[in-house]
Amino acid sequence: MPDNDRRRFLKTAATGSVISPLVGWHAVAAQRPVRIKVGQIGTKHAHAGGKMDTLRKFSDHYDVVGVVEPDADRRARMQETPTYRGLTWMTSEQLLNVEGLQAVAVETEVRDLLSTAQQCVEAGLHIHLDKPAGDNLPAFRRLLDTSVRKQRVVQMGYMYRYNPAFQFLFRAVREGWLGQIFEIHAVMSKTVGDATRAQLARYPGGSMFELGCHLMDAIIHVAGRPDRVTTFNRRTRPEQDTLLDNCLAVLEYPRATATLRTALMEVDGFRRRQLVVCGDLGTVDIRPLEPPRLTLTLDRPRGDFKKGTQTVPLKQLGGRYDGDFLDLARIIRGDKAADFSVAHDLAVQTAVLEASGLPTT
Repeated sequence: MPDNDRRRFLKTAATGSVISPLVGWHAVAAQRPVRIKVGQIGTKHAHAGGKMDTLRKFSDHYDVVGVVEPDADRRARMQETPTYRGLTWMTSEQLLNVEGLQAVAVETEVRDLLSTAQQCVEAGLHIHLDKPAGDNLPAFRRLLDTSVRKQRVVQMGYMYRYNPAFQFLFRAVREGWLGQIFEIHAVMSKTVGDATRAQLARYPGGSMFELGCHLMDAIIHVAGRPDRVTTFNRRTRPEQDTLLDNCLAVLEYPRATATLRTALMEVDGFRRRQLVVCGDLGTVDIRPLEPPRLTLTLDRPRGDFKKGTQTVPLKQLGGRYDGDFLDLARIIRGDKAADFSVAHDLAVQTAVLEASGLPTT
């Protein structure tokens, strides 16, 4: 699926109008008093509550019209929490038939993400789809094909896309500051308890499938689709469960390699979460990822940065998902194209499945 397919339709998405790039965002927003009607299907995804908090925070942009949670016990618990209190609970059929509904945040368990997303896009809705995009690549490809045909956005919920450190990295690569990239080193680990281990063990891809997808998204954005992915995935507690909790993927490129490690038993793993991108003209080292700290090394001055190694001051992160939903609002309103193409999302999901030891056919 060529990138320009998505870029072509996004210019007229939702409103059917094209906003001139010369018109300031504040001026455009002032002309649009109507908020984007949005709903959420599912509350069981690990990021579901954070996504709803973000949608409600940005009430100037979004009008949350309803939430769907088929599990009655879960719904009873969630509706008493500050995140969901006061919202309207309904069935999927009721939500998808709300007049003027434009978008849905798909936040089900991973096994139900793709079927739910397909239903929403076929109903003519834009979606924010949480990660990873299921374990069935043909089904994900079908979803993306439908989104292009229906001229609707599928925004993947990889949580570092709008992290200020990652935005700086993407700029540095785009503007050639790092030169020819030859090495990428990524780590995404944490410690989880027995209950979470049991839950994750239901998915054969293990920690790579659950955690690695976030950094795989950034690796593919920086380096493109790899020629080959080789995995070294291990179980550290085979006597307890079947969870692949210690995973390594090596991505091969014509002139570069990338390594991606994930583990579920690293003490204070958040502290050592990192993404290091090395080129023959410079290096970006992001460690930790949240709150982000970025070190830049250059062989010559670039922009406001000097030759040598320096810590880069970053804008405040804000909420983890702020950038996603602010950007989605602009895309739906037709103010901009998506930063991540259909082809990119397909390449990421392919690599995630390969790195997780899962089939791609």
